Amino acid sequence: MTEPLPISTEPVVTTEAVAAPSDAPAAPDVLADTAADSATAAAPKRPAKPDVFPVLEKMAALYPQLFGAVFLPLKRGIFQDLQDAHPETFERDSLKAALSLHTRSTRYLTAVAAGEQRHDLQGQAVEAMAPEHVHHALLEVYRRRQTRSKEDLRPKLIARVVQACEASGLAPHAYAELVRSRDEAANAVLDEAMLELEARAAKTQALLQAFKASGKTVDEFADMYGMDPRSVSRMLARAPASQA
Repeated sequence: MTEPLPISTEPVVTTEAVAAPSDAPAAPDVLADTAADSATAAAPKRPAKPDVFPVLEKMAALYPQLFGAVFLPLKRGIFQDLQDAHPETFERDSLKAALSLHTRSTRYLTAVAAGEQRHDLQGQAVEAMAPEHVHHALLEVYRRRQTRSKEDLRPKLIARVVQACEASGLAPHAYAELVRSRDEAANAVLDEAMLELEARAAKTQALLQAFKASGKTVDEFADMYGMDPRSVSRMLARAPASQA
């Protein structure tokens, strides 16, 4: 069983989020509806950055289920939803900056990396997280963890990528094509995960053939090979339906 990503218990407005690298990716598509504004608002001089902390505190007070002790992935278009729901409360640029900071925080990216669904302002799950968003959040969370750890976290990251691929419902080659980027280091991790998936598939195929040839029940087969029946059941469940 792969190790779950740690969930932080730090306060809502965190210094960790502020200290995140300026080029760290925000969760994809959360602020997509503000892109046009950003493109057209270019000015000769960069305006002073808005004070986002009061905005973050207000967001947490209004929607503790989203921005409180536990962060949840946000639906695409949440920026406009907040604008529409509170036109007199949130100034556009300040809200945009606050959401950008929020979605770049490690706590938020951890929720995305866990594959949780996107949620609306009522805290209701409204859409699945895209596999590529889960994948890239995983890479970023582990990158940040590695900078603070003396342990080599690469094996754990590879295991999590394998898990994310299996959870996506995509064939490994389709998953790899979807998430591959221009980052050579990230692609190397992806390639190792795909090799692990190939090895698992071969092992599952061999187990399936042995099981079919044995004529035994799952419990009997597991006992023959000194295996946990639950592990055998899980491996058989991963076999293609046409073969099982």
